[in-house]
Amino acid sequence: MDNKKFVSEVIDNKRDLIVKVSDEIFDFAEIGFHEFRTAKLYEEALRQEGFAVEMGIAGMPTAFKASYGSGKPVVGFLAEYDALPELSQRGGCTRRIPADGENPDGHGCGHNLLGAGTFAAALGVKAYLEKNPGKGTVVLFGCPSEEKGNGKTLMARDGVFDCLDVAYTWHPGDENRVTTSSSLANVSVFFRFKGVTSHAAAAPEQGRSALDAAELMSVGVNYLREHIIPEARIHYAYRDVGGIAPNVVQGHSCVHYFVRAPKSWQVQEIYKRVIDVAEGAAKMSGTEMTYELYAGLSDYVPNHILSGVLQECMEEIGAPKFDEADFALAKAFLNETSTKEELEAKKVFIKKRFGAENLEAVMERPLDTSIAPLEWKGEIMAGSTDVGDASYVVPTAQFNMATATLGTAGHTWQMTAHGNTEIAHKAMMAAGKVMALAGIRVYEDPGLVEKARAEWKEETGGVYECPVPKEIGPRLEDE
Repeated sequence: MDNKKFVSEVIDNKRDLIVKVSDEIFDFAEIGFHEFRTAKLYEEALRQEGFAVEMGIAGMPTAFKASYGSGKPVVGFLAEYDALPELSQRGGCTRRIPADGENPDGHGCGHNLLGAGTFAAALGVKAYLEKNPGKGTVVLFGCPSEEKGNGKTLMARDGVFDCLDVAYTWHPGDENRVTTSSSLANVSVFFRFKGVTSHAAAAPEQGRSALDAAELMSVGVNYLREHIIPEARIHYAYRDVGGIAPNVVQGHSCVHYFVRAPKSWQVQEIYKRVIDVAEGAAKMSGTEMTYELYAGLSDYVPNHILSGVLQECMEEIGAPKFDEADFALAKAFLNETSTKEELEAKKVFIKKRFGAENLEAVMERPLDTSIAPLEWKGEIMAGSTDVGDASYVVPTAQFNMATATLGTAGHTWQMTAHGNTEIAHKAMMAAGKVMALAGIRVYEDPGLVEKARAEWKEETGGVYECPVPKEIGPRLEDE
């Protein structure tokens, strides 16, 4: 039996378990560092399947390492499973209706599927290693809080991934494509200003406004934007404006900044300049400034060798096998969850991707049923991911699988609504098979490890500088 048929049969035989795990996590919808029921579910399922499980790694109670096999090469799969705030949504519903219960959160990025898909891959590889003892080791890493706390950043910093030779992961989306673009590195920082309160009319000269300081900082950062690379982004939100009384000079304020750029070293340079602006704002307003690095992550470095392996495996496994019920549901999502303007924008996207001559046909069956060719354009995705930190310590590759209707944006209730449908289940199962097959390729051709690691070392210098200092731990108590 060839390996494609082998992993397909193994994973299909475990379908009920894999779907059950995904759907239960969809219902749990736990946000970062609070994925307690989710982590327990994985622990129980993995132990039952014969994995050795270590919970609470890297100081995070909901992080885990599940291993099977012995020796090298060591193939890792990176699971995510945290939800997003305020995105609760009834699955399969094309109207905005929160799920039953009081939990306001939901899987608007499909992480219930992401984790279960990597779980499926680990099951497929374990079955291969059972038949081929001594070929190597498979490790499934449970990585908490991708959305807000950068769990993989802390895991990379603490050497958790150092045991791996290669790493694979995937992400739900609306297309089937190996990820060849890098991502933006970033830091997340709180700037706090302390002033002096006074009567704003009777004794303004005695006050020192912390709100003025925060606003002056905003002005300074706006001028700074003119003098940084155009690919960088600086954005912010007020967390504390010092009170609601205009007749009291505000004695405290806090503003939360994100600094993003294509490379980590660029982020660090811009970050230092933002700190200078904050110090200047404090001097101008006569206030005191302190800042706290909340979180950070590195840019993603896609490995060409491993990405090529994923491409071959995606083409062998093929796109998800959708049926007419899936296409009908996708058509309903496309038409019933979009405004007129949004629908026109999606038509433009479809014409660009599939050709104007195919617009009508795709609008009738708006699910991606093809595998995009592997293209290296040097693009940088607009967002950030802590997969980047993993890619700095181990050769890493990832891909997208179409778990949702074409044009469905991440971090939306519409994406949440797809999360426990048959569309999503079929794509998740296909993703698991792709990763399992890619893992087996590494065992059968150990030379891939040497090539992948040679490329990784050339790209990164074999050096990882974590954007989060050792003294900063996971934000376990934050909501």
